[in-house]
Amino acid sequence: MKLIKIEGRLLSSTEDINHVIQLLNNHDQEALKIVVTGNEEIEIKFETIAKNAINQSIDCSESITLIETEYLQLVRNSIPVTDQSSVLSFVKQRFNEFEDLCKGIQLLGELPQKTLDEIRVLPSIISAFIFYSAYRHQNKNISYAGRGDQKNMHIQPVEQIPSVARCIEDGKLRGDYATAIIAIENNVTAMECWIKEYPYYTADPSIVQNAKRILDLSYEEAIELSNYDQNVIHPLALGLLIQKGIVIRLVNISKYQSTTTISHQPLPKKGMITGISILDRISLINIEGTGMVGVPGFAKRVFGGLYDAGINIILISQGASEHSICVAVKAEHSEKATNYLNELFLQEISSGVLQKVYQIADTSIIALVGENMRSHPGISGRMFSALGRNGINVLAIAQGSNEKNISAVIKSVDKPKALNVLHEAFFEYSKKEINLFIVGTGNVGKKLIGQISQQMESIKSDHNIKLNIVGLCNSRKMLIEPSGIAISNWDESLQSGQSANLELFADEIIRLNLRNSVLVDITANENVPTIYASLLRKSMSVVACNKIAASGTFEKYKELKDLAAKYNCKFLFETNVGAALPIIGTLNDLAKSGDQIQKIQAVLSGTLNYVFNQYDGNKPFSEVVREAQMEGYTEPDPRLDLSGRDVMRKILILAREAGNVVAMEDLTCHSFLPESCMQGSVEDFYNEMLQQEDHFKSLLREARNNDAKLKFVAHFENGIASVGLHQVKSDSEMYHLYGKDNIVLFYTNRYQQQPLVIKGAGAGAEVTASGVFADILRTINN
Repeated sequence: MKLIKIEGRLLSSTEDINHVIQLLNNHDQEALKIVVTGNEEIEIKFETIAKNAINQSIDCSESITLIETEYLQLVRNSIPVTDQSSVLSFVKQRFNEFEDLCKGIQLLGELPQKTLDEIRVLPSIISAFIFYSAYRHQNKNISYAGRGDQKNMHIQPVEQIPSVARCIEDGKLRGDYATAIIAIENNVTAMECWIKEYPYYTADPSIVQNAKRILDLSYEEAIELSNYDQNVIHPLALGLLIQKGIVIRLVNISKYQSTTTISHQPLPKKGMITGISILDRISLINIEGTGMVGVPGFAKRVFGGLYDAGINIILISQGASEHSICVAVKAEHSEKATNYLNELFLQEISSGVLQKVYQIADTSIIALVGENMRSHPGISGRMFSALGRNGINVLAIAQGSNEKNISAVIKSVDKPKALNVLHEAFFEYSKKEINLFIVGTGNVGKKLIGQISQQMESIKSDHNIKLNIVGLCNSRKMLIEPSGIAISNWDESLQSGQSANLELFADEIIRLNLRNSVLVDITANENVPTIYASLLRKSMSVVACNKIAASGTFEKYKELKDLAAKYNCKFLFETNVGAALPIIGTLNDLAKSGDQIQKIQAVLSGTLNYVFNQYDGNKPFSEVVREAQMEGYTEPDPRLDLSGRDVMRKILILAREAGNVVAMEDLTCHSFLPESCMQGSVEDFYNEMLQQEDHFKSLLREARNNDAKLKFVAHFENGIASVGLHQVKSDSEMYHLYGKDNIVLFYTNRYQQQPLVIKGAGAGAEVTASGVFADILRTINN
């Protein structure tokens, strides 16, 4: 025989009743027992009325009549007029019984357990009889609650509540236990629970977008998951069914498919983890001190004391040193538990051998569950490594000896991030998601977003990386969309965002706490780097096109590098030196492999290289600079480029990345610009350059006389860095450097005679954006 459990909430309307009848008509024609449990929402209303009846001044009749009217209307809508009389009479009798019970409660001034049990089953009895009466017109081969001859199909309510189930306040779960008793008493071999939703997922689908349905569970896995958030069937009910080896199928009635089967021998699984569960509203109670070290029975006093206080312990964790014990309890019991234990151990606390018992509130328990974890090394390491890389602190750990559950206590604020991180680690394999917060939407910013849009699908399909632009900010507006900003009209969306506020933008990034969050700074703004540290401390990576942080004070530079290392994230700034050229990356690789930098020579300004490549004396130097500005090769004020300040920052960064402690004031700049050119406005600058044309021609003429070319060169050797205009001969790698190209020559212990050369385009929005893009993708390789 098969048993089908139908919750009363699935029969709350005529449409629902007809749908269930249709499913039963299409069901295999075998011996069926259909158990209708109560509608939890109605049960709560019944209980509330009953408890209010204790107060003799409250008239319950109006509340009862409102519910009765709903049921009577359901009868009239669901059953032919010719057969309504007996059903209406049955419903009225049940509500009369309910009203009589409430009057008895008012007379007694209390609510006895036996009376409460009678009231709790009334919604089940009413729903079952209405459903039976509606179905009887289509199928005569059914019986109801033992009335008449036993038919092939039997419908019954939960008329009695087993004594062990009376303590269960949740009506749905109470119905589960009662149904399990009925299943065992009738020797059923299989039990179907009809529901409206998909029951078991690899993680909460409302939090984890890529959560997958679990189609098969072992009994043990179901028990483990049911103790957490995925409690489709109460663990007590599961325990009874497991003892008898009853196969359980959880059926989604919207499409009538067996969504999850729970049995002794589920189908083999490929992965090690079956599901990730979470338990909210937890508090961690901590007992610490030397007074428990080596003292037999101490733990017994803790657990016995909490038992005496009527407090259930959900999780236990104790270190081998015996210096501390922590237990997890429901948040509503935390204050009571803390006070009780402080009173229990008052003597030890007063003498100083124990610290005062304290609680950590607002925590959650996250658990990995799976049969295949047993005897499989590395699961715990993978779990805690994934959490640690994303800045999620684990407060306590517990694992059962059966190795089917690994639980960790975390702060509740980290719950969404933790679920997504672990799901990504165990169920999405190599697939990763990067959540981007981009500051700066100028030329480079626009190019970057365009490149992301163009490559998004191929990166997802070829490299299993999903790029998600969550935040945008410029000098005027900012926008954050946790689910992602539509890239097709990002600029319009940003314009409708709120006024830009960098601190609020950073606060929102931290509040969202999304996994694999990356701040992308594509500005030259000195304020943006001030938020780097707070993000790195939350294990959020920073990709900086902005040179200010890496070329600022050495202390700040080192702090950011150390924070990235400490919190397992990335602080990347490849584009600070040569746009998309792999200069810093190569330098880092040399150092990691044990090589040492002896000398660096470089042309690091695409702007200056372009200007001196174009200047041949036929047109004024000022005109060549203006053309470079119009091409977008210079800053709005070209003096920032021509002064050599930008090149100083770049060689400073390289010197630091080579392992040297260097500050900007340690560098020497041999400027080729007359001091008068540095005064006044940008237009004054151009006018003064024109006046100084003879100076620029003399520089060019002298270089030509020496068969050389003018190059603005950065040099670092023996801890000393300098920048300035050099005459470069034809035997130099720098001589054949055209357009806006950059070149870097690394002389190292391994590359002493012939330097390691990196050469290519070192300026332009497109190549700079591609360098930023490459850094973004590097952040995922933690």
